[in-house]
Amino acid sequence: MTTQRDYYEILDVDRDADEATIKSQYRKMAMKYHPDRNPEDKEAEGRFKEAAEAYEVLRDTEKRSIYDRYGHEGLNGTGFRGFGGFEDIFSSFGDIFEDFFGFGMGGTSRTAARRGADLRYDLEIDFLDAAFGVETEITVEKQEKCYTCDGTGCEPGTSYETCPVCRGAGQITRSQGFFSIRTTCPNCRGEGQSIPHPCQACRGTGRVLNKKAVIVKIPAGVDTGSRLRLTEEGESGLKGGPPGDLYVVIHVRPHDFFKREGTDIICEIPIPFVDAAIGTTIEVPTLSGKRTLDIPKGTQPDEVFRFEGLGIPSLRGYGRGDQFIRLRMKTPTSLSKKQESLLREFAQLESKKFSSKLKRLFNGKQ
Repeated sequence: MTTQRDYYEILDVDRDADEATIKSQYRKMAMKYHPDRNPEDKEAEGRFKEAAEAYEVLRDTEKRSIYDRYGHEGLNGTGFRGFGGFEDIFSSFGDIFEDFFGFGMGGTSRTAARRGADLRYDLEIDFLDAAFGVETEITVEKQEKCYTCDGTGCEPGTSYETCPVCRGAGQITRSQGFFSIRTTCPNCRGEGQSIPHPCQACRGTGRVLNKKAVIVKIPAGVDTGSRLRLTEEGESGLKGGPPGDLYVVIHVRPHDFFKREGTDIICEIPIPFVDAAIGTTIEVPTLSGKRTLDIPKGTQPDEVFRFEGLGIPSLRGYGRGDQFIRLRMKTPTSLSKKQESLLREFAQLESKKFSSKLKRLFNGKQ
């Protein structure tokens, strides 16, 4: 099994490097290992592809966040598989190559199908919905295929015209030393084609901005920061390309009574100190309803009790955490004369009891 190298190591940048630094380092790597500069060099070809894959991940906020948290395995879960070859790289980064050093896209027309952009939606849900799961509907604003022109950008009944300057290539090629320099065709701006009669609905873009209702099934056990991937619910692709994905980022509202630690939940119950001293039975709220808890005699402040298996369900699909109950002693602030008299009597008895213990202790030592 081949071990994948760290993307930050590949581009030789720190993990907190900003976008400009990452772009600059990729420029250096791409210039050094560009196939036009290293013909028939398999090692350089590998480095060139490797650098492109690293840049594709680290330049994208969503992909970079997933990679930082879960590494290569996390990206595999999103469907990211890198680039198939030079054409994919030049198609994705054609503008960058031209801006940096004039290398074009290896003859690949910019009219090729392109995948739509991934989208992010931040969703706030209640604590109990996060614990047990819920199905909800969200509204996403995104670019979708124009159905008036079927995504072509041309007014119905019309079609593209081939650019007479580049003859549909989208680029003009000229020789310079050992290199073949390809630049974007100034006439068609790299498209290779022009639209003489743009679609009035989308103004020739092939896409329109729409709002779409999407059903999100939130599994039991999610927490703040959990990400749900909805395949092909991102923006529509260009030139017939596939749509991107929608990533729903979960934010869980705090609960007034329960606090969460992993799959366990914590709660605090105030009880009178008299009940702690003589023992009692109380009812405790849980995620599954009320449960009875026996408080033994002599229970101390901050003592913790546990209800096994009454915590948060595991996202992995099996088992639940526990619920821990911490007792807080409640000191009365308003006493009747009789209550105060009884407490003073109790305090005197405790004082005599304590004095007697001290005497026995010291006598024993003597």
